[in-house]
Amino acid sequence: MSIDALYRLLSAADYQPLNQQTLARQLKIPPGRRGEFARQLEEEEARGGIVSIRNGLYVLPQTVGLLAGHYTGNERGFGFLRPDNFDGPDVYIGASDTSTAMHGDQVLIRLDKPGQQRGRRGPRGRRKPTGRAGEEKLSGKVIRVLRRARTQIVGTLQKTSHFHYVVPDDTRMPQDIYVPDPEPPVPVGHKVVVRLLEWDSPHVNPEGEITEVLGPPNQAGVDILAIIRKCELREGFPEAVEAEARAIPTAIPEEEIAKREDFRSRYVFTIDPDDAKDFDDALCCRVLPNGDYEVAIHIADVSHYVKPGSALDKEAELRGNSTYLVDRVIPMLPEKLSNGICSLKPNEDRLVKTVVVRLSPEGKVKRSRFVQGIIHSKKRLTYRQAMGFIAKSSRTTIGREVQRLHKLAQKLRRRRFENGSLDLDFPEIKVRLDESGRPIKIEKNENDESHQLIEEFMLLANEVVAKHLKNKSIPAIYRVHEDPDAERLEDFRQTVKALGITVGDLSQRGEIQKLIKRVKGTPEEPAVKVNLLKSLKRALYSPSPDGHFGLAKVNYTHFTSPIRRYADLIVHRAVFTSGKKRESPSAGNLGHLAVHITRTEKNSSEAEMESQKLKKLEYFARFMDDRKALFTAQVLEIRPFGLLVELPDYQLQGAVRMSDLQGDIYVLQPRNQKVVGRKSGASLGPGMAVRVGVSHVDFLKKQVNFFLPKIRKTKKRR
Repeated sequence: MSIDALYRLLSAADYQPLNQQTLARQLKIPPGRRGEFARQLEEEEARGGIVSIRNGLYVLPQTVGLLAGHYTGNERGFGFLRPDNFDGPDVYIGASDTSTAMHGDQVLIRLDKPGQQRGRRGPRGRRKPTGRAGEEKLSGKVIRVLRRARTQIVGTLQKTSHFHYVVPDDTRMPQDIYVPDPEPPVPVGHKVVVRLLEWDSPHVNPEGEITEVLGPPNQAGVDILAIIRKCELREGFPEAVEAEARAIPTAIPEEEIAKREDFRSRYVFTIDPDDAKDFDDALCCRVLPNGDYEVAIHIADVSHYVKPGSALDKEAELRGNSTYLVDRVIPMLPEKLSNGICSLKPNEDRLVKTVVVRLSPEGKVKRSRFVQGIIHSKKRLTYRQAMGFIAKSSRTTIGREVQRLHKLAQKLRRRRFENGSLDLDFPEIKVRLDESGRPIKIEKNENDESHQLIEEFMLLANEVVAKHLKNKSIPAIYRVHEDPDAERLEDFRQTVKALGITVGDLSQRGEIQKLIKRVKGTPEEPAVKVNLLKSLKRALYSPSPDGHFGLAKVNYTHFTSPIRRYADLIVHRAVFTSGKKRESPSAGNLGHLAVHITRTEKNSSEAEMESQKLKKLEYFARFMDDRKALFTAQVLEIRPFGLLVELPDYQLQGAVRMSDLQGDIYVLQPRNQKVVGRKSGASLGPGMAVRVGVSHVDFLKKQVNFFLPKIRKTKKRR
């Protein structure tokens, strides 16, 4: 049976709830496959796609006021539900309504009574806001945990006079976990891994069993290992996966080369970070007789080696993506592929999937085609080397090629912003570690024109591929960034006005662009960009081509990084197989896959950010109470405790509490978004630059507090 057929039936306007037997007859399930059908119904119910109501009748959850989705917890106890099969906004879950849900869990919730919400119902029963004034947010209550995001919890072992318990590292899980007395004994304060047992009642603490002792928290390597265990990242590969990788021939057969377009005589090159080991993409360009440009965007041909249903494919799907921690990479594919035969290394033949785009001298796309190719990269450049060729002309071949592509990329970039794309780039922060894993330096790398060169051609490839897939109605995965909620944009608008910045109607994309341009290079820029990002939705994967708000693109997907993203591998297969050979999953299966890889991406992102933040905290801990070690900070917000600030050169946020404002008695004025000194009259507000020192670093809560020696009357630049 097709799952899609089941959902079409349940979604029909005239559908009346049916039981299992009647559903089977309606869907014409042969008697010999009724058992399989029953199992499929159980699986769909277990993941929250359908629900069984009175007398075993099946319906879609949203038709009876229920929703399934993923729960995002907050350290203050409340949370939000991101619906799986629902186009409405996130649903607020109060602290008393979370039941036993933990951050990341897939849960089923019951929405509050319709009479308690002000809005109207749209398609599939979803509620659409009628306006911000007087409107209550969608809210609900968790009634069932469908699937735990974590089977294990990492935390710190503690002990009372009667029992042991573990305090989770994740502050979004406020409950301690009771554990039996460990045998052999484990010192209090050690980091441990706990397997969570059944937890059905929110009125009692969860229980678990210690499965691994990581060691004391200050021991080298324990901090990153704790993140790996907490996020359940898969470090090694199963033997079956490694065996498949070992069996792949390193040499490219001549018969395979004969099937492909040969780019080996062209001047192909790569540009990547200094420490990159896997090279996904390469470029080459030539000028045609009429002045047009033909750019070939070469992407590693992972799909040639990783076949659907193979052990390699199943493991890659399970991981969803590679994870880049501060001190290591946990790859999606074994090293033989990721750093070997799929990596576009210089002076070696490599198989590629290539997007060939013909551009006018002004950078307008005239046509594109998709070919299976073979390349022989002539040069491997770092971003620093490429920037050198951009900054100063060179008569070398590589210099001329970089200059040509740079000028074309800048034309693409200008056109992109003219079409409404938002400039939300932030500098990249690299934490450099010594051999023992201790942070020794924090580097800030700007998004300069060498990065933009690569970025623009990758965006171009992603866009033309997405357009092709949509026009041909080929089932695939798209990269989607939904339009922001009007309410969040209005909240952001009020924040910007509190900074003293004139701002228009932010529901109009042009006004957001004007705002970003207005604050560029000013002290307020970090505060504005950080708060704008908070007001926007998170990009995700979807089988529906719903466009990308941030990039202002109607068509967008991910095609350019199949070594490290499973979504790109699926897209490669969709583009380069056709007719009866096509092995694309059904729309229903693509929907499940999109939810899965969105979740793995978010999980990896959280692990990456946490690993980097831990090392930043460790770096700044050495400056605690050093009155001479001061850093430039930007005030982001006025909070009840004092100031929320960010160190732009380190992309680290922290608090300055009222008690850490020195030299005067200060008064909080939350309505005016200011802190004012009673004697001096000096004031601070969002957007102002200050100098701060480190007063305290809390590794358990992953927070840093700063002190501010003295407030000076500072004029804000506009």
